[in-house]
Amino acid sequence: MSWAVEEWKEGLSPRVLQKIHELESQVDKLKKERQQRQYQLETLEAALQKQKQKVETEKNESAILKRENQSLMELCDNLEKAKQKISHDLQVKESQVNIQSGQLNSCKKDIERLEQELKR
Repeated sequence: MSWAVEEWKEGLSPRVLQKIHELESQVDKLKKERQQRQYQLETLEAALQKQKQKVETEKNESAILKRENQSLMELCDNLEKAKQKISHDLQVKESQVNIQSGQLNSCKKDIERLEQELKR
């Protein structure tokens, strides 16, 4: 088959043949270069797709973390409110205990006074 491809060159001057050979070499070189660039392009496109997927995954993870963070902040707020309520309730109860303790002491004194009166 190659003899048929070369047949058209018969009868051409050596100078023209040299130029044809140079052009064919240049075409081969350009074809190889094109293949290399095509491979580089495909490799870069694959890397780009991988990076896009990575970015999308990180966006999704970020959204999940933001929702979780919001949920935790709400939980913390609720716990803080509950803590404040319990603290207030504790203060109220301590106040009631102090009042009742004072009433108890007063009653004890009344009892002691009444016992003293009974002894007389």
